Amino acid sequence: MQNNHAHIFVATAPKGVTGLLADELRALGAGHIREVTAGVLFSGALEAGYRACLWSRTASRVLLQLGRFAAPDADALHAGAQTINWDDHLTAQGTLAVDVNVRSSRLKHSQFAAQRVKDAIVDQFRGRHGLRPSVDLERPDLRINVFIDRDVASVAIDLSGESLHRRGYREDTVVAPLKQNLAAAILLRAGWPEIAHGGGGFVDPMCGSGTLLVEAAWIAGDRAPALLRQVFGFDRWLGHVPRLWQRLREEAQGRAADGERRIPSMRGFDADPRSVRAARENVAAAGVAGHVRIDRLDVADVPGPDAPTGLLAVNPPYGERLGASDELEALYARLGATLRARYQGWEAAVFTGNPPLGRLIGLKARRVHTFYNGAIECRLLRFAVAPEHFEASREERAQAASERPLGEGAQMFANRLRKNMQALKPWAEREGIACYRIYDADMPEYAAAIDLYRSGEPYLVVQEYVPPKTVAEDRARQRLRDMLNAIPPTLGVSREQVFLKRRERQRGAAQYERQAQTGAFHEVREGPCRLLVNFSDYLDTGLFLDHRLTRSMVGELARGRDMLNLFCYTATASVHAALAGARSTTSVDMSATYLDWARRNFTLNGIDPRVHVLVQADCLWWLAQQAGEPRAPRYGVIFLDPPTFSNSKRMQSTFDVQRDHGVLVRQAASLLAEGGVLVFSTNRQRFRLDLDGLAGLGIEDVSDRTIPRDFARNAKIHRCWLIRAPARPPGAAPARPGLHPAPWHAS
Repeated sequence: MQNNHAHIFVATAPKGVTGLLADELRALGAGHIREVTAGVLFSGALEAGYRACLWSRTASRVLLQLGRFAAPDADALHAGAQTINWDDHLTAQGTLAVDVNVRSSRLKHSQFAAQRVKDAIVDQFRGRHGLRPSVDLERPDLRINVFIDRDVASVAIDLSGESLHRRGYREDTVVAPLKQNLAAAILLRAGWPEIAHGGGGFVDPMCGSGTLLVEAAWIAGDRAPALLRQVFGFDRWLGHVPRLWQRLREEAQGRAADGERRIPSMRGFDADPRSVRAARENVAAAGVAGHVRIDRLDVADVPGPDAPTGLLAVNPPYGERLGASDELEALYARLGATLRARYQGWEAAVFTGNPPLGRLIGLKARRVHTFYNGAIECRLLRFAVAPEHFEASREERAQAASERPLGEGAQMFANRLRKNMQALKPWAEREGIACYRIYDADMPEYAAAIDLYRSGEPYLVVQEYVPPKTVAEDRARQRLRDMLNAIPPTLGVSREQVFLKRRERQRGAAQYERQAQTGAFHEVREGPCRLLVNFSDYLDTGLFLDHRLTRSMVGELARGRDMLNLFCYTATASVHAALAGARSTTSVDMSATYLDWARRNFTLNGIDPRVHVLVQADCLWWLAQQAGEPRAPRYGVIFLDPPTFSNSKRMQSTFDVQRDHGVLVRQAASLLAEGGVLVFSTNRQRFRLDLDGLAGLGIEDVSDRTIPRDFARNAKIHRCWLIRAPARPPGAAPARPGLHPAPWHAS
């Protein structure tokens, strides 16, 4: 096997950590980074894989992909595995083990699939050499990893061996210790590298076996996390290059020696004597005992820090080590009291699997991140410890709430809101939906749409509909106050997590104009996509929730095809298409602001800008130019979701979707490749498709299939059609595919 050409690697990570892992790999020089199921796909020479094994703090495993093929059944899996030349990786006298994971495939049993892959390998060796390798499940010469997703198998070898979270310093442990790569992810997300670089200190007031202390010291000291490990999965792999690995280790040893002086003085505390003993042993094994002092103290007695700034990071119990809820509540309250009394000016990061306990700390979290500790969904709460972020105690909040009883109308509104949530929340959790509509003028007198966005903590966007002129202005204001008073206690959010917008008929680019200047973006999930939303700066958040199913459909249609996204806004449909396997995407919009937002969405998902292109142009002008150009690219999927009306000064003419959609649809359909499909959608109320003007095109109304459950109460929220161009006459010249770059693709 050649080791200086580009290989494809997959680094796996705990759920919720893949974004950090992608950033790490990017910093290590890996190429073509893309987040996939439970990990990150990247490319590079063999050195890239070695560096990931040595330097990634968040990865669980690093896999080198050998092949990818269709595997709808066991015979196809066996045949596909035999297409790989196993002589490049293993001797006939060697040992192997096969691990298989299956998802959404006709092959259901991973153990049976592993047996078929093993059979394919040994059959190949027996046929070539008359000998066959044997199986060793404990420490094989080659550990083979197979992932079968939707009847497609990816075969890889495991370069890491045992999980990379095993650093080699844990001499002693306690109940339910934090895995080392998850601890590192917590510190990276909490901003510890920047704090350490600025000379800040570090404290863990409930340190357990000292994992956060060791990981923090190694990050500050630029020590490679795998430097203590003696065994890797590539040690007896035939493609291993020992000289290259030794050079990388020597480089890492030099960096660790240089970084030793940059490790700050660090403190750890725990009330449990066994934890203190374990932490001291682990800190010594990690080689950082000279920088870390560990003492036995209850969190209430932890002294103030030596440094004026720093990070206090803690993984307090949330149900495993302490049984009674009263004990846990008292513990979190003591932690909060220590923070507020002694750590003003510091940052704090509290990792908990019981988020309601975090409210007892008495600080307003400025950021919340979701991670998984095994199967437990956890929250990382980040605080800036300063008086302006101190919150009233639970007793004080309860007293204040009791002094503001809801009126009869507000109580009826609250009851409806509660009923809606009881119906929608289980559905959303079951389907993995993080953003959905929970109320849409269900009670006409309380005329608003309320959308929930879960970005760690829940956020609510309340869009007030302009009341009719028959409703007195003071009455409308009172109803709005009723809603805003009822929402926080009913849905369990703070007022700071509720954002109000006024929804009225927009003209021109008004709906895209900036409403505020906060620049506060929040990351949310939609299927496989990570997307940025903004609750305050614009009328819309950057994600049209009623198009959730439409975006998913576009993604599925775009797999293996070139996709064009017109009036792309923040290009969320293009993100879906790219992650679903589109060959390329072209996203066109007039707004530089929204294209920059789209670019950030692409970066967040590791999407290659060389094949997924953003174009700033007036879509009407751009489409007219392309439709009149015989050599213009053709696309397998086109998503066309134009505004209802626009008279923006930057456009060369006004646009009305009812009046102008016929020409627009025909121009777009002219850019379809053979067998391609145009997805046309509009939110125009009482819209009527011009069937006469579009005669000759294949038209299928799929509106019912694209209305999500949370919008079912308003099934006319949008209309959607699949439109196909007629087949080309025999002998017609084939269309040029929509590949890049071309002269008219100017980002």
